[in-house]
Amino acid sequence: MGIARINVCTYQAVSGSGAQGIVELEEQVQAIANGRDFTPKVYPRQIAFNVIPHIDAFMDSGETKEEWKMVAETKKIVDPKIKVTATCVRVPVFVGHSEAVNIEFEDFLDEDEARDILRESPGVMVIDKREDGGYVTPVECVGDFATFISRIRQDSTIDNGLNLWCVSDNLRKGAALNAVQIAELLGRECLKKG
Repeated sequence: MGIARINVCTYQAVSGSGAQGIVELEEQVQAIANGRDFTPKVYPRQIAFNVIPHIDAFMDSGETKEEWKMVAETKKIVDPKIKVTATCVRVPVFVGHSEAVNIEFEDFLDEDEARDILRESPGVMVIDKREDGGYVTPVECVGDFATFISRIRQDSTIDNGLNLWCVSDNLRKGAALNAVQIAELLGRECLKKG
């Protein structure tokens, strides 16, 4: 069993833009709190209390370079035949990238089996309780080298799909790498079983 398709949406912290991204968010929050005007310098739009669906330069295809990199890295590391689509969004978080990942497998993989595979994986922490606060957000992952996985569930819109939520400290481990490693891990384990 392999992976047929991955759809990932990343929610990337301003620290992914470097120190100037952090400063811009801080300055904008202070300006808004004090009723002052400001002009964005690092980002094309206001980042404070906003999200920007644009990371890196736009390409002729309509993708951004960041989205293209995620697709290229996944195909290179996992399998060139995998269909991959990505949307990368900058969010007003200082540190910690997040991802909503949808994986379509060639064969069925039960969410409980996926949870067990991920729990046994080095560098992965599964925090997946179906209750208020039973998941990890970027604030909790700061300073940790682990990749935290939550919200593991079947995708009822396709036969062999899973959804999951992934967060990590982007200063220690980046968003694209996480998505690729998780998909690769699940695909590899599925191949062993079947």
